[in-house]
Amino acid sequence: RGRSRSLHSAVSSLREATTPVEMTGYLKLSLWIESALIIRFGWPDCVLESLQNSFAAQGDKMSRRKSSSSGRKPIRIVPLHVPEDKAGDPASRASPPQLTYRNGPLLQNVEVFTIFWGTGWQRSPAGNLVRQINDFFNGILSSSLMDQLAEYSVPGKAIARGKFVGTVSMTTPRLQRSVSDAAIRKMLKTLLASQSSVPKPGPNLLYFIYIQPGTAVVQGGSASCKSFCGYHSDISGHTFYAVMPYPGCPGCTSSLDVLAALTSTSSHELCEAVTDPIPGEGWYDDANGEIGDICAWKTKQVGNFTVQLEWSNKANRCE
Repeated sequence: RGRSRSLHSAVSSLREATTPVEMTGYLKLSLWIESALIIRFGWPDCVLESLQNSFAAQGDKMSRRKSSSSGRKPIRIVPLHVPEDKAGDPASRASPPQLTYRNGPLLQNVEVFTIFWGTGWQRSPAGNLVRQINDFFNGILSSSLMDQLAEYSVPGKAIARGKFVGTVSMTTPRLQRSVSDAAIRKMLKTLLASQSSVPKPGPNLLYFIYIQPGTAVVQGGSASCKSFCGYHSDISGHTFYAVMPYPGCPGCTSSLDVLAALTSTSSHELCEAVTDPIPGEGWYDDANGEIGDICAWKTKQVGNFTVQLEWSNKANRCE
């Protein structure tokens, strides 16, 4: 009887997991046939749990596919550097940039928490960068860079200055030559569940995850230093994070030193996460991407730090 309740609970959970998804008739039929077999033959609870998790994951994957089925996936990466003479002026493009608001959340007073993953951050020269990156956030989150994002405030959601709320360095799980976005998400979930010192997700919290030198990040079928230099994303619409691979290639440094390259790409993702935390649901341009994509690799100095210019709808230029 207890197993029967567990079986019916599993079936109900599976039904809920698939409700938001426009499933094909075949997948629906497969789901109910498997559920009926479970009820008839009484498979062990461990099998039920495995099936339940599998279907829930499949439902989440299909739901995300559906959300982007009307067009290409939202641009959310720092692209490789393109020489200035080839990049051109964004305002003169065939489809001039114009960010529009899609009614999603905004990070009104962003709170940044940094995570340095890998033993490489404990050795020179990368080890010297940890303090400098944290100093960067301490300063930049209360600077003019944040002030210029105020033009993207909407009624009830005013974007203002933020704050740096802490940092952690970790060496486990041990990183290899590459790490996937799925593994990064799993690490973050595990860290949040096991470390009370790490702040829990909130409407303004943004986790910046820095990956050690020598480890490539694989995301969306491409890899860091081959197709991108960083990106931001979300988990279930309420955990916001950015991933910053170590810039170990010319395409991710341009003419900048490593620290300047990291602060430039970090500012790119910071401003995008503030104005479009769920990619494509905040301020976005279907042809040109997010606020930072339009001005990629155009930089300026704010205090002692190199940051990227960001697109201004009001000024119709990168500022």
